Amino acid sequence: MVLYVLATNSVHTSDQLCDYLGDRLAPGDEVHAINAHPGGDATSSGDAREGENALETVAAELGSVDGVAVETHQFIRGNQPADEVLAYADEVDADEFVIGIRKRSPTGKALFGSVAQDILLGSNIPLRVVPREEV
Repeated sequence: MVLYVLATNSVHTSDQLCDYLGDRLAPGDEVHAINAHPGGDATSSGDAREGENALETVAAELGSVDGVAVETHQFIRGNQPADEVLAYADEVDADEFVIGIRKRSPTGKALFGSVAQDILLGSNIPLRVVPREEV
């Protein structure tokens, strides 16, 4: 059994992460999809709604895989998104992270998005980075 923590922030990201992960899942695996926002003025109702839609996408796409349990969680508690994701992974004793990153120019490749970079630098478990196709 493998417990994956999938960090997503949009339906598009969820689609691509599910495409990547779908063929790798085996009966008994668990997927915990997380969407996190800092809250307060930094998070609009649209951000929260987009996060909910992203999580619903994961549940719809991976929830039908035989023998795989899918949980979704949205956190808007005043903490930084990467901190929420990292803390949750520790809490559930996750085996692996799956995150998406935007494709960037050669110069921009030196840095990921801030949340992805913070997860990458703060993680003590294996991490799969899936390049996102731009729409």
